[in-house]
Amino acid sequence: MNVTVILLITIIILVPLLNVLASSFSGSTALAEGGFIFFPKEWSLDNYRAVFKDTSIWKAFFISVAKTVIGVVTHVFFCAMVAFALSKKDLRGRKLYTVMGIITMFFSGGMIPTYLLMKQLGLLNNFMVYILPQLFSYYDVVILMNFFRQIPASLEESAQIDGAGVWKIFLSIAMPLSKPALATIALFNGVYQWNDFMTAKLYMTNKDLYPVQMKLYEIIVQQQAQSMNSIGNVALSTTSKGIQLATIVVTTVPIIIIYPLLQKHFVSGMMLGAVKE
Repeated sequence: MNVTVILLITIIILVPLLNVLASSFSGSTALAEGGFIFFPKEWSLDNYRAVFKDTSIWKAFFISVAKTVIGVVTHVFFCAMVAFALSKKDLRGRKLYTVMGIITMFFSGGMIPTYLLMKQLGLLNNFMVYILPQLFSYYDVVILMNFFRQIPASLEESAQIDGAGVWKIFLSIAMPLSKPALATIALFNGVYQWNDFMTAKLYMTNKDLYPVQMKLYEIIVQQQAQSMNSIGNVALSTTSKGIQLATIVVTTVPIIIIYPLLQKHFVSGMMLGAVKE
């Protein structure tokens, strides 16, 4: 692709992001007047103070970090176990398990049956509702299966001769050799876990278990309600907009920080297998 085209696409992506960042640091008056792109006319932290003035936001941050870390680790490990087993041609019932997995990619129980299931399992107002339903994704299993199949059979045979069992082969050979795929899946699942607020909205009434996204959603709704109750008050309406922009920045920054750490493995995972000899 032409370098000029790449540069143009980069600019198209960056300009709105930088404008959102600049607007989030703008005072209500400057935001109402507009006329800036990269640097606000009046620097202000009022929008961020409004977001963080609620002390429960820090507890919500802890919940988000905990559910993201635990959710990613358990999801990747569980999917890797299933994929490793399904990658073996001598597995009994392998075709049946594959068909069952493919069905889950196209059909789901629906919102109401799922809610009733969560209630029956005792997962309402339970932290594990963030973890257990996200343990399995057959799409991720398919990706990992393709990686495990590329591992030379001679490696496993050598390990078996040395006395290694299935778990030893899985943990010491299969997992380390599949780091690009594991990092790719971890990144996708981590972004989903961090941004997810619908799970809390559907299954949580205990505000102590709200993730940060749900708390920020509440802040936005409250600010919008105040704006509607104060029609004609430009400063209040603009502050509401500024707070919304600040919430975008707050929820995006952690992903921006983590992504470069996984980028090397992510690129390897996307490219591996793309070229065949």
